[in-house]
Amino acid sequence: MAQLWGGRFTKETDKLVYNFNASISFDQKFYEQDIRGSMAHVEMLAKQGILTAEEKDKIMEGLGSIMEDVKEGRLAITSEYEDIHSFVEANLIQRVGDAGKKLHTGRSRNDQVALDMKLYVRDEIDAIDGEVKDLLKALLKIMEGNVQTWMPGFTHLQKAQPVTLAHHVGAYFEMFRRDRGRLMDIRKRMNTCPLGAGALAGTTYPLDRAYTAQLLGFDEPTRNSMDSVSDRDYVIELLSALSTIMMHLSRFSEEIIMWNSNEYQFVEIDDAYSTGSSIMPQKKNPDIAELVRGKTGRVYGALMSILTTMKGIPLAYNKDMQEDKELTFDAIDTVKGCLALFTGMVSTMEFKKDNMEASAKNGFTNATDAADYLVNHGVPFRDAHGIVGQLVLKCIELGTSLDHLPLAEYQAISPVFQEDIYQAVSMKTCVEKRTTYGAPGPEVMRQVIQENKKYLEEN
Repeated sequence: MAQLWGGRFTKETDKLVYNFNASISFDQKFYEQDIRGSMAHVEMLAKQGILTAEEKDKIMEGLGSIMEDVKEGRLAITSEYEDIHSFVEANLIQRVGDAGKKLHTGRSRNDQVALDMKLYVRDEIDAIDGEVKDLLKALLKIMEGNVQTWMPGFTHLQKAQPVTLAHHVGAYFEMFRRDRGRLMDIRKRMNTCPLGAGALAGTTYPLDRAYTAQLLGFDEPTRNSMDSVSDRDYVIELLSALSTIMMHLSRFSEEIIMWNSNEYQFVEIDDAYSTGSSIMPQKKNPDIAELVRGKTGRVYGALMSILTTMKGIPLAYNKDMQEDKELTFDAIDTVKGCLALFTGMVSTMEFKKDNMEASAKNGFTNATDAADYLVNHGVPFRDAHGIVGQLVLKCIELGTSLDHLPLAEYQAISPVFQEDIYQAVSMKTCVEKRTTYGAPGPEVMRQVIQENKKYLEEN
């Protein structure tokens, strides 16, 4: 058993206890971050005269060779080591001798693991941000091509008013844009370096913590050594942000699942992102959308787990905090996978524009515009509301829409209606009249698209 402790113990740790306590099975995931942190620590120790130049060179060469050998598969990370820190240090000592035993000078596993986790989370935030940006690019492309693709907008899952596909997809663009903002907020807030905090109370060695922070790309060192080793707020914040991303993906997935149904027929999901049935040959199932919707609960679970783990922990470091890793790693991998697959699915999806427009017409989404027509001809809105309600009942009785209801039927309910009512309730007119900023009108929609383009170019 390769451990970094044991001097005051008189017998070997029970094997079950060792296995229960060990973290190598999952914290090996950040071997690269652990070695990067050690390299920066060594640079600082040499700068401060705590290590000689010769010792520094030996250790740096050894750490570099361990990194390369693990990457190339020449060195396996095995369960004989308790954690990634003991793996790196044991292999370093084996390669460079006594100089390697000085690597741990001025630090503890507590500040070391805090550093590794921060470096890993920071790297993953950048990777997730890239995945969200790719999705935004795919959504923007859909928006650009569908400024005049009419469809029903819904409230309460009831057809409400006509919008465009560009406008509908634009709502999701805003959601995922906010998600990127949350990720960047977390990255900025967490970008302080805990290395040098020691076990909880700093160290007597003359460390230059600001220099270490600079080497590792942090804005500054952490200001309180107890908080440094016990802070996992950034993990909680990340899992909260990931849960929100998954919530947005799940909402969109739910709509795609409905749109893909025989009842809607708004979209055709590409064969590459669909599956069939083992017994029903006619089936084409939206499994990717369903799995994204399902995996949302998995990410929520990780957030609740870390919140529950942290709620009763006194200062400073406690072993409970080892539980911050496995579920966080799983949540990160889940979100990255879902984003990549979802982006591929929406990028290849075919939108059935005629069905969307027909659904908007048949759902009386232009009823508000018929009422506005009356108001513009001097009828009080409350009266106009009642008149159009009667028109809708007549359409239902005749099995038609407001677009095709005979003028005589309009005038039988209100003589105010004239031939121009058909232009007033056309999908084109209904949408184009909505010109306020944020509405689906084509001109204002194109303005928003240009702003979104600029945002993606600059961020």
